[in-house]
Amino acid sequence: MTDASSVDQPDDALGPLRTHLTATVDDLEAGLRAPTVLLLAFEGWNDAGDAASGALDALREQWDAAESGRICDGEFYDYQVTRPVVRRDADGMGTLEWPAVRLHEAQLDAQGRPVAGEAAPPDGVRVLLAVGVEPNVRWQAFAEELFAAAAARQVDAVVTLGALLADVPHSRPLRARPTSPLVDVRVAVGADRPAYEGPTGIVGVIADEAARRGLPSVSLWGAVPHYVAQAPSPKTLLGLVEAIEDLLHVSVSTCELEDDAQAWQRGVDELAAEDPDVAAYVRQLEEAQDTQQLPEASGEAIAREFERYLRGRSGR
Repeated sequence: MTDASSVDQPDDALGPLRTHLTATVDDLEAGLRAPTVLLLAFEGWNDAGDAASGALDALREQWDAAESGRICDGEFYDYQVTRPVVRRDADGMGTLEWPAVRLHEAQLDAQGRPVAGEAAPPDGVRVLLAVGVEPNVRWQAFAEELFAAAAARQVDAVVTLGALLADVPHSRPLRARPTSPLVDVRVAVGADRPAYEGPTGIVGVIADEAARRGLPSVSLWGAVPHYVAQAPSPKTLLGLVEAIEDLLHVSVSTCELEDDAQAWQRGVDELAAEDPDVAAYVRQLEEAQDTQQLPEASGEAIAREFERYLRGRSGR
């Protein structure tokens, strides 16, 4: 078996987004610091199956990201809609947790592995993860406060995560495709042009504001099969984590996530087998997707999977 360190690294060994930032931001090109990327997900309307917020929670735990701030202004929440939560210790003493968006920070090396107790090296990446409940009101003011926090932390790019219900079969890979409103970012990372028009959530507001401010931005949307819409949706979560892994070339151990996704799929298989109508519908979705995705068995797709395999081995 080939050792990962002996394999030639591709030209975008830093990942397409990090490579793009290094080539376009002066102090990054000069090697003065690592790029800082803000990853965001919000519980609520844009988080079907809790997949988007769950993906960032999984990364936060795996990278041991430390909390570095929070946005918890009561003006952004209606407490009759999004209520505070009481937590109790073993003695029965209660602590109130108010709705908030929490910022966590992780320093990663060139291979995307956590760096303990020090700043990320210039060829690494500094990741800020923002996760919390979608604000109920004053979204424009919330965006201003969020981007003020981002500016204070020298954020170079923004990646928003969301999950939505879709006509997709649970038995096929639930990959998350990147989109970006910026042509140069689309070219750099292989993203699609956004096509959605209609009501949006806070992730849409953040993505729009990032583009307006000239920050490179990418949106990742995971698809949750609409016939199993309830949380959790571990297979969609896995697809989002793998998309971040590809975008930033970071090292992520997905073994446990893959086990959860396989167990979930087996459970849905059993439920579908008990209902002939559902089973027939799933087969219809499978046939439609298989026909559309025949080009996926391409050299590019195979190379992408091989790179992910090598990153997983080097991270052991």
